[in-house]
Amino acid sequence: MRQWMVMYNKEMQEMWRSFKWMWVPVVFVLLGIMQPVTTYYLPQILESAGGLPEGAVIEIPTPEGEQVVAEILGQFSTMGVLVLVLAGMAIISGERISRSIVLILVRPLPQASFITAKWAGLATLTICSLILGYLAGWYYTGLLFDSVSIGRAVSGVFVYGLWMTFVITVLVLMSTLLRGNSAVAFVTILFAVCLSVLTSLFERWMLWSPARLTHHATSFLMSGDAGDGFLLSVSVTVAAIIAILLAAVIALKHQELGD
Repeated sequence: MRQWMVMYNKEMQEMWRSFKWMWVPVVFVLLGIMQPVTTYYLPQILESAGGLPEGAVIEIPTPEGEQVVAEILGQFSTMGVLVLVLAGMAIISGERISRSIVLILVRPLPQASFITAKWAGLATLTICSLILGYLAGWYYTGLLFDSVSIGRAVSGVFVYGLWMTFVITVLVLMSTLLRGNSAVAFVTILFAVCLSVLTSLFERWMLWSPARLTHHATSFLMSGDAGDGFLLSVSVTVAAIIAILLAAVIALKHQELGD
């Protein structure tokens, strides 16, 4: 356990030195604020853009607070995932390229401790950034629109955080298997997009899919109820996270032996 904590603290320090603890949360906060502000001032933005017939009046129904917060999660599903992938794509592959991983694993440090400490550091950054961005968006939504129930907001971000954790776990595995950082980012994003699309197309048969968590998070916000298949999706996601981490540990061990 002591070795794991040392590795975890090292990872946290590395993220401080690379300013990830500055720019990643800032981007999430900006994404969270941008959605309610843009939605509120959308008529003025369209009017200032011009191109409308003379005398035309723009009338856009005022959305409910829950709908605006759900749209914030949509921003995190696209730009947020991209930011996290860019921040963590070199988490393992970068050390393999620089060969610094040899200096670490030459010590009596289990591969499982190395992988899980790296994963835990990235997960900490992910959850903290998500919460900060979500709180900023929730606050501005309450100022500009209706306030959203604390219970619904907390349930929504908790469920969505599990989906984000699943994505970064896939990222850790890809960073272990692949050497090029760009390849790691591309495959991870492609996997997340394909899983989301397939889940949307075959929703009836993929109630177990981790990508369904985004739907459950939105359902919590809009109605206070998770919807069908919630416990199944959560169970499969947790099991998949554990299995993917185990696969990353095995892959790293074989690579080390091969070298």
